[in-house]
Amino acid sequence: MSKEKSRRHFSKEYKKNAVKLVTEKGMSVGKVARDLDIHPNLLHMWRKLFFDKGKDAFAGKGDLKPEDEKLKRVLKDLEDVKEERDILKKALSVFSKHDK
Repeated sequence: MSKEKSRRHFSKEYKKNAVKLVTEKGMSVGKVARDLDIHPNLLHMWRKLFFDKGKDAFAGKGDLKPEDEKLKRVLKDLEDVKEERDILKKALSVFSKHDK
């Protein structure tokens, strides 16, 4: 039987603290990665994300940034309106056939 590695999940604070060890404490990525038992590429990715997104980095699973949440809501509303429009088009088609 093979042992399956389960995917580990890290909290937003854990990621920020790991990045701070590299950026603020001046530790090397390799040392921090070894100490935390993570792959150095993962820490590089977290660091890049932190520099690119700042305080909005590491939103977490299911947690959307306010602007992403608004976009999701607007797209859902648009989908609903399109569905209503399509229903009305079909109804108009049905009723216009009866008039002839």
